[in-house]
Amino acid sequence: MISVVKPWGRWATLGLGLIAMLVGQVTALTAVIWWYGLELTQLSNLASDGILVTLIVCLSTPVQVLLLALMARPTGASAADYLGLTLPRKGGVAVGVIAVVVFTVLTDGIGWMLGRDIVTQFQLDIYRTASAAGWLLWLLLTVAVVAPIGEETLFRGFLFRGWHRSPRDIWPVIGVTALLWALIHVQYDLYLIAQVFAYGAAARIDSLGNRLNDPDHAAARLN
Repeated sequence: MISVVKPWGRWATLGLGLIAMLVGQVTALTAVIWWYGLELTQLSNLASDGILVTLIVCLSTPVQVLLLALMARPTGASAADYLGLTLPRKGGVAVGVIAVVVFTVLTDGIGWMLGRDIVTQFQLDIYRTASAAGWLLWLLLTVAVVAPIGEETLFRGFLFRGWHRSPRDIWPVIGVTALLWALIHVQYDLYLIAQVFAYGAAARIDSLGNRLNDPDHAAARLN
């Protein structure tokens, strides 16, 4: 028997998503400030420190994901389904990897033709500081695994599920969630934020295709 899922309202979705993100960030910042004995004003000077970036992401992400999972429970759906944590269909992983490679080559090629650096100063700074302290492996795991988990569950999980109500609103929801995801990357300039937006929109379309081809998910959407 298929359970009836009642997503949060659109404004409630936005508010709860912001709460989860802010609580995660505040928890991580508080822990880091307390552990290192830092002043709040010192954090801006350490924004490109690889160790600090690693710690904040690894501390904030579990808190955020846990809160989102708890917020999903009243809707009648499992946390995994509500947050979009479903396995891709066969061939989906290969298509996703190919799409990432093509997108990266294309955007890096455009950037190179425009005379832009392929690697940003922020990326160089966190790499160098983490490498110097012997934290490079942890930084790479954070960037490649932990950070995407937090971003996926919030933007292409919780927010998307709360805002997507009918076939006609699919494209606006994809655009808004991709835009919000891009805007949190304040360490980049407008050109790179635009790239993040384009990648986010493409990733959402690809993951949506996987979910809509799942018979259980498609049936749940009809209730």
